[in-house]
Amino acid sequence: MQRAIIFDYGGVLMKTVDYEPRHRWDKRLGLPSGTVERIVHGSESWHKAMAGQITVEAYWDNIASQLNLSPYDIQALAADFYAGDRLDTTLIDEIKQLKQAGHAVALLSNASTALMDELKALQIAHLFDPLVISAYIGVTKPERAAYEAVLERLQRPADETIFIDDMPANIIGAAQVGINALQYHNGMSLKKTLAPLLKIE
Repeated sequence: MQRAIIFDYGGVLMKTVDYEPRHRWDKRLGLPSGTVERIVHGSESWHKAMAGQITVEAYWDNIASQLNLSPYDIQALAADFYAGDRLDTTLIDEIKQLKQAGHAVALLSNASTALMDELKALQIAHLFDPLVISAYIGVTKPERAAYEAVLERLQRPADETIFIDDMPANIIGAAQVGINALQYHNGMSLKKTLAPLLKIE
């Protein structure tokens, strides 16, 4: 059966492999380790940016205000914060193989509108159709409407789709909609994991 596979982005395709650039900002600002990360990716501003309620520019302005950073410093922080992130090229190659085999491949990510530019810069945006980013649809996983949005664009029933995400709450949310949901972990072989569902030899 030709199925549709829906991927998460952060924590699956893009992974933080080096946290030191973030921790250096904690030290620079005299904050406990992990504080900057919690503010950048755990604050109310981040959730609003993911839901499309504020712009990316307003989001970083809010972070600058919380950390008392100048415009120059917030630009440096934004660059350093993601300096330890790496694209999983092995997974990207496996996604290309899935597409060549005739399977639809989609992306469903909780992210700000900045993700679209990132995907284009990495030259991987074309691999996903549809490409659903929470900031553009105004709803985030694990809300039911997020999964319904990608299913509507795929024009597939839930039981013909597979969703891969690293967050347990998002896996539960997908399963409640009827999607075959698989929790991703580092080192997972996509081919071996999907073989029983796709009948890959």
